[in-house]
Amino acid sequence: MKLAFDKEKYLKIQREEIMKRIEKFDDKLYLEFGGKLFDDFHAERVLPGFDHDTKLKMLLGLKEQAEIVIVVNSSDIQNNKVREDLGLTYEAEVLRLIAAFRTVDLYVGSVVLAQYQEQPLTVAFKNKLENQGIKTYLHYQISGYPYNLPLIVSEDGLGKNEYIKTSRPLVVITAPGPGSGKLATCLSQLYHENKRGISAGYAKFETFPIWNIPLKHPVNLAYEAATVDLNDVNMIDPFHLETYGKSAVNYNRDVEAFPLLKLIFEKIYGSSPYNSPTDMGVNMAGFCIFDDDVAIEASKQEIVRRYFASLKNKLMGKYNQESVDKAAMLMNQVGVDINYRKCVAPCLEKAKENNVPYMAIELPDGEIITGKTSLLFRSPASLILNSLKRLAGIDDSLMLISPNIIGPVQDLKVKSLGNHNPRLHLDDVLIALAICANTNPIADLALKQLPKLKNCQAHSSVILSISDLSCLKKLGIQVTEEPVFKAKNII
Repeated sequence: MKLAFDKEKYLKIQREEIMKRIEKFDDKLYLEFGGKLFDDFHAERVLPGFDHDTKLKMLLGLKEQAEIVIVVNSSDIQNNKVREDLGLTYEAEVLRLIAAFRTVDLYVGSVVLAQYQEQPLTVAFKNKLENQGIKTYLHYQISGYPYNLPLIVSEDGLGKNEYIKTSRPLVVITAPGPGSGKLATCLSQLYHENKRGISAGYAKFETFPIWNIPLKHPVNLAYEAATVDLNDVNMIDPFHLETYGKSAVNYNRDVEAFPLLKLIFEKIYGSSPYNSPTDMGVNMAGFCIFDDDVAIEASKQEIVRRYFASLKNKLMGKYNQESVDKAAMLMNQVGVDINYRKCVAPCLEKAKENNVPYMAIELPDGEIITGKTSLLFRSPASLILNSLKRLAGIDDSLMLISPNIIGPVQDLKVKSLGNHNPRLHLDDVLIALAICANTNPIADLALKQLPKLKNCQAHSSVILSISDLSCLKKLGIQVTEEPVFKAKNII
């Protein structure tokens, strides 16, 4: 796989930029961390060379200076809001984040329950946290936020929130998802620190959009494609252009919020430390793209993938037609259509010809391999077995998995686990292949080809089961699906 992004350079200059920002203030910086700190697979896909845990590694280089504060909206706890990509409630995600940070020796100082109104489930969660020795702070709703400035910057506004006791110069404010209250938490701390004679600072860390590449660069358009449901729009930062005479890319929500944010800074500090929303950012990713053509190609692929995702989400009732139309418009802007993914047309042709679900994958050498649903296997399982044979140079007529293994697994699924049909999912097949590889050198050779499938592009003629889709993603295969249910019944 060709690379576009210099990860080592990024780790170095990103840490340096954050340290400079800490020194600009009274050795106290509240850093609002946007996006995903763990598992940032979007950045990994559009900036080849940027690993999904790169931001975490960057932060680990500052772990002696940093502490983590996790913010969660109390209403999200009360309403059992779920993080869809992980299938976890926000309550479970907060606990997962704490455990994950601690596992890599990052200090978690506390949890903030924002917009607290003594919601019953939130009270129970607060007790759970405190019983585990996790310090919890309460922040409250402010009437008229963010427009009622006299109330916001007063003892009855930000002053009513509990002051978060921190002990390190870099305080990373993160959350289980959007709308948790990270910015309000930062502003609250600036207010309380100022009362204590400390001129603490604020900065924002968000990878996309990248401020110092063109507005319509496919990397930035891929960010818009990823957020079509939020209606985010990249735009030139007008405040930055007016102040410095230079173009910088930001997005609508930050640009719209900046005038109010600047006024709040002025109320707290007496003057604003920033002249534009771009000034607030510390993102250095744009300086680390060394092969623009590779980044453009990766981003075009991502935009097409996001279009297919929007079609599926509309079918599932999660997106409206406007989101789909925007995703289609972004494809048009970068000059591609669904056939830009070379696996799409062969997949659909085979499915139409044989009237069964099919999958197709583009192997590293550009060859297209297909797999169909059969009496034994679902299409993802057939596809992967066929691909492993091709990569290993194994004759297609040879069986990789013994019938003596397949039969008992099918019996287990139907007779003991209550499945309606005996077809094997991808994870079933990979486990069976691993068992056979213990005694069969050919199966072992095939199994050793699995790493070569990472970053390959694949397409399915139907919506895949959660099990199969999860397994394909774990293999690193970048999958799209037709918005078609695999059977007449709705899954």
